[in-house]
Amino acid sequence: MAAAEPPAQPAAEPTDPATETEPAAPEPATPEPATLEPARSAPQTAPTVQPSSEPAPAAEPKVVRAPRDPNAPPDYAQGFHFGSYGRVVAGGDATGRPGRNADIVAHGSRLDESTYAELEVRREDYWEATGTYTRMVMTLAFANPIFHYNGKFDAALAIRNLYIEAADIGVKGLNVWMGSRMYRGDDIYLLNFWPLDNLNTIGGGASYRLASRTVFKLHAGLNQPNSGWFRQTIDRPPVHNQLGATEVALLDRQKLIASAKVEHTVPVGESGGIKGTGYGELHYTGAGQRELRDLVYEDLPADKGFVVGAQASGFTGKRSTHLNLIARYARGLAAYGEFNAPVQLALDRTSAGASELLFAAGGNYEAGPFGLMLGAYYRRWRNASDGLDFHDLNEGIAILRPQVWLGKKKIAGIALEGSYQAQQRGIQLISDDGALAPLFSQVGRFGVIPFLSPGGQGGFTRPHLQLIYVLTGRDQRARSLYVPEDIFARRGVDHLIAITAEWWFGSTSYFRD
Repeated sequence: MAAAEPPAQPAAEPTDPATETEPAAPEPATPEPATLEPARSAPQTAPTVQPSSEPAPAAEPKVVRAPRDPNAPPDYAQGFHFGSYGRVVAGGDATGRPGRNADIVAHGSRLDESTYAELEVRREDYWEATGTYTRMVMTLAFANPIFHYNGKFDAALAIRNLYIEAADIGVKGLNVWMGSRMYRGDDIYLLNFWPLDNLNTIGGGASYRLASRTVFKLHAGLNQPNSGWFRQTIDRPPVHNQLGATEVALLDRQKLIASAKVEHTVPVGESGGIKGTGYGELHYTGAGQRELRDLVYEDLPADKGFVVGAQASGFTGKRSTHLNLIARYARGLAAYGEFNAPVQLALDRTSAGASELLFAAGGNYEAGPFGLMLGAYYRRWRNASDGLDFHDLNEGIAILRPQVWLGKKKIAGIALEGSYQAQQRGIQLISDDGALAPLFSQVGRFGVIPFLSPGGQGGFTRPHLQLIYVLTGRDQRARSLYVPEDIFARRGVDHLIAITAEWWFGSTSYFRD
């Protein structure tokens, strides 16, 4: 998530800049995919029927499509379509300073996120000659600050999706896509976090859906993080005694990321189910060479890593009630994340030995006018170097958001949010009793969120118009994570007051194939 003043936030390494600004609406899996049908032509005028002495045949029963979740993927349909996610935030603390991220863990409460928006255009077609459906997607993202805040006529832009996928291509149930896309599964909405799989690569993939409600997915793509560990340019004199300088990419290596996923759903009742997911990733980068100083070079060996993970999910299909339980283990290059360069390397200058162990849970329950969202994770991170240092950490958070909808039409409501987060750094400090101890810091947060919901009741119904108050308390060791001049180092208690508008509709960023 994007902070108003990112340099002052203590990073919980490794972080993923893609996920920091990404919102999501968690969708419980459905036991069956949406039916994809070609656009039909307008009905023709019925021919005249001559009177007959035969009794008229009984009218066929009318087929009625079941109501759709407004956040579920739309059926493929001819033509252009528009989707969007967005939030606009205005607020600050009790002293008039702008709001900023007050979490100490890598994935904390989304209540103090900053302004962010995505605009998506899709072109969807049915090709009668082959029985194939295609969807072309382009998603343009805008990050904070925007013009009305700083008066600068510019914008921070990113292309988050730019791909085409073909469904039922050659074989019923086979989907193939190529391009650049956000490629991910279920998230924990309260933490703005995809704990099992969240990739951003340029590449391609395929999925195959069996009638038994089993789905297989494969993907491979490339990226090149903005780091001297992947790319270094140097200046050299031009050839043949020409004047000036020539820029040479001495180090220029990419990272290959491949993933595999299998999901199986067992229906329960009319609309519920249980879903099991197995997941894996492979990360690889080739060998290279970089210059340390003039004509002194360092060889960088090839590096690799892997991820294994699993998820168990249960859902009712009604009112978005669901629970996801996730376990994930990453090793080597994969432990640093997709956009991060390894730091604190092993003696052989690789990331071998780095690891990340993650357990997470997220869900939502709704009954009558009452709803309860929850999220939690525990994360153990170790870099590749021997011994403990500041970057080695254990961290975790638990967060709850009970909410109630008011009035006959449930157009308004109020939510409360409470969270506890803790982090233990590998650095050794002198404790109160004079013994060496790791740095253990704690933060507690409590929020009150009255809201208006034009779409009525539902934990994931949007748009929302929210008034937010958040109280944050941090202990002395949490304050020590900031430089002494930072206001968070000097204050143990903070107040955030803000208004937020949030919406999403019809965007492929928030549903999966």
